[in-house]
Amino acid sequence: MTDALKEKMIRICDKKIAQKGDNVGLSFYAFFKNKNDNPKLLMEAAKWWIKTHELDHFEKAIKIKKLVKDS
Repeated sequence: MTDALKEKMIRICDKKIAQKGDNVGLSFYAFFKNKNDNPKLLMEAAKWWIKTHELDHFEKAIKIKKLVKDS
């Protein structure tokens, strides 16, 4: 995964946790706008989420943040 995507994912996780608390869940779509303006980046996130880590559709933001930092 690119450093830019890692930074974006951590930033979004931090924002969601600050807004809704440690129990907030999100999907990989949370890191993108409602339109598919960067399909390559979307597929990179989807592959990391689904294929590499076999995560459920919704996961806790704190879990995602830790996985991103550890990768």
